[in-house]
Amino acid sequence: MFGTTLTLAIRSIRRHLLRSFLTILGIVIGVGAVVTMVTLGKATTSAVQASISALGTNVLQVRPGQGFGRGGGGPRPPDFDASDVDAIAHQIAGVTAVAPQASATATAIYEGANWSTTINGTTSAFLTVQPWPLASGRYWTPAEEAAGKAVCLLGNTVRQNLFRGQDAVGKRMRLGNISCDVIGTLTTRGQGGFGDQDDVVVMPIKAVQRRFTGTTDIRLMLVGTDQAYSTQAVQSAITDLLRERRRIQPGRDDNFNIFDTAQIRDTLTGTTTLLTRIVAAVAAISLVVGGIGIMNIMLVSVTERTREIGIRLAIGAVAREVLMQFLVEAVALSCLGGLIGLVLAQLVIAGLSSLMKVPWLFDPQINLIAFAISAVIGVVFGYFPARRAAALNPIDALRHE
Repeated sequence: MFGTTLTLAIRSIRRHLLRSFLTILGIVIGVGAVVTMVTLGKATTSAVQASISALGTNVLQVRPGQGFGRGGGGPRPPDFDASDVDAIAHQIAGVTAVAPQASATATAIYEGANWSTTINGTTSAFLTVQPWPLASGRYWTPAEEAAGKAVCLLGNTVRQNLFRGQDAVGKRMRLGNISCDVIGTLTTRGQGGFGDQDDVVVMPIKAVQRRFTGTTDIRLMLVGTDQAYSTQAVQSAITDLLRERRRIQPGRDDNFNIFDTAQIRDTLTGTTTLLTRIVAAVAAISLVVGGIGIMNIMLVSVTERTREIGIRLAIGAVAREVLMQFLVEAVALSCLGGLIGLVLAQLVIAGLSSLMKVPWLFDPQINLIAFAISAVIGVVFGYFPARRAAALNPIDALRHE
């Protein structure tokens, strides 16, 4: 019985292909929009998490000022120095390593090719706090670090734009007016919420301070913490130590800030998840609109086929069979719209993920849920027209013109 009913429903849909397509258009748009928004939201969240994880796990970022800028309109807060780094490394329990950083921007030049990039000066502790494997070459030695020798490690973006497929290790390039020996290349970290992480040249911090910044100031410290210790406790201990060293009186605000990368990750993840849910909820309105469209067309179909319904009832069909016929037709329309919407969503996701530079993800759960919802919409909005068809009086239906 169900097979016959499904065959009749498919025939009815094929009889009016254009009308059927316009009927399911709302379902197609709704399912496609919901799946696209949720999938891209998850992909964006994954990219944000990967970007922050690249900053290191159990890492505290310590900067001068009350935010990422200097904050307020007052004088610039004092930078850190090497003694602050040593104090945190040796006086705070739970600290595994402290990596100071000094940054500058310069144009990297090699045999006529040039590329504007960021120069990041740091120490070997950086590799403990933020492990970054080499693609080729070696790290600098303790002697090279202590002497501030002009040796450098290249991020993948810099290597590609300067050396264009050549082996960069062992070559000499220029950073501004300074010659630098390339001793290694770094593995790819890719794009993230903090820009292109591979667009960087890493050098010993003394080399950057002497040749680029001209000072011994430190604008950022990356503090690695032991997993056995609470990051909140370590953060509180660092705050107390720096307030004492910077002679901040009780009751005065800190002139430095400490960010926990785990807190940043959780905050950004929560924000992107919330925005994804809001956008998906708005897109889901299209499903309701599509359901109303199906109900409207099914009511028209009942009116057009009143004599057909009367003939079926007159020759022995029961009301339950008529109801099932129109209900199956409504569900078939809705499921067809759901399938088209899923295919359309995958095509849109593939294009937008490449454009947005986020990973392409296939989430079976959201696809199954969206398809199930489209089927439920067919049942909900198709029931009233089907019930109306089943309740027709055979005699009145046969008299219908």
